[in-house]
Amino acid sequence: MNEHQYALRPLYLGRVDYLPTYAAMQNFTSQRSLQGTPGMPDQLWICEHFPVYTQGLAGKAEHVLNPGTIPVVQTNRGGQVTYHGPGQVVAYPLLDLRRAGYFVKEYVVRLEEALMATLQHFGVTGHRVAGSPGIYVRLNGPALTVSGVEKCQTFTSLGKIAALGLKVSRHCTYHGVALNVAMNLEPYSRINPCGYAGLQTIDLSTIGVFVDWQEVADILARQLFIHLLPRSS
Repeated sequence: MNEHQYALRPLYLGRVDYLPTYAAMQNFTSQRSLQGTPGMPDQLWICEHFPVYTQGLAGKAEHVLNPGTIPVVQTNRGGQVTYHGPGQVVAYPLLDLRRAGYFVKEYVVRLEEALMATLQHFGVTGHRVAGSPGIYVRLNGPALTVSGVEKCQTFTSLGKIAALGLKVSRHCTYHGVALNVAMNLEPYSRINPCGYAGLQTIDLSTIGVFVDWQEVADILARQLFIHLLPRSS
């Protein structure tokens, strides 16, 4: 086992269109299948996207209420509709889970833990909602606290701050996570985020955490490195 294959050094793509990035992830993953993964290190892509709505495999047209001029892209990730735009850190871990030594369910847990650790770095407590992947913060406070993480059962008084959408092909992952830093949140009002009518979506700036995109991207990349290490490391 070569350590460099798990370094997950972030590759910063900048602000990029969604469709070419999606195609590049698919191409990278298909090449891994053709060539075999032992010689292909895992990668971690970090970027922002220009405004776009993406539909997952479970997405329903009725959850896209009024997209206006923002394009809607059908994808092969799990989940339903979400929005990507400037001011959001998007991370795409391209991993071989077989080599990492854990299955998809644990992979999701590790991603959520990396997101919560990133939020905790900025003094924010993240929460899980049973049966709904993603990370939420309390809206009726205190949102800014480092005391514990609970598993909530409902969306009551919660706002979604980070989303997950994944695809696994022959044990290899693509798509990933998105963490809202300082966005124009209005486009979320034109959809039912993740298929939930009325679900409030927020960002760090909404709850009084004013930080640079790059700082959040660097912390998230570090936490993904820590939490996605293979079992044998």
